[in-house]
Amino acid sequence: MAETVDLVQDTLLQTFRQIGSFEWRGEGALRAYMRQALMNRIRDELRRVSRRPTAVPIPEHSPDEAPSPLEVAIGREGVESYEAALSRLKDDEREAIVARVELGLSYAEIAEATGRSTPNAARMAVVRALLRLSEGMDDGRPRT
Repeated sequence: MAETVDLVQDTLLQTFRQIGSFEWRGEGALRAYMRQALMNRIRDELRRVSRRPTAVPIPEHSPDEAPSPLEVAIGREGVESYEAALSRLKDDEREAIVARVELGLSYAEIAEATGRSTPNAARMAVVRALLRLSEGMDDGRPRT
């Protein structure tokens, strides 16, 4: 919500812009007019805030039952084939694929995580692992 000072200032500015249309009706008329204008401005602010949805915190460890983007893209059968072929790879190949494909890490991050000397070396490791993975998905087992 807006600060009280801001509401008062906004009300004063709006009132002074329209002062030419103000009708003098005696002692205290301007004060009553200003009070009513401020009350109207406060009501407007309350209405504006009430239209916003309230923020609800999402629990940190709430499982998502919806299919993953990978499952949607290649379907459940493809995911099963992917997981089976992935499980048949060497640990370092599996780690490179998971880091790049599933976690979306950059080659620099993969190099750091896997102890490779450069991002380019990590890229080559990922490419080789992906080739072995695709071969394993084609015939059910990776080639050596």
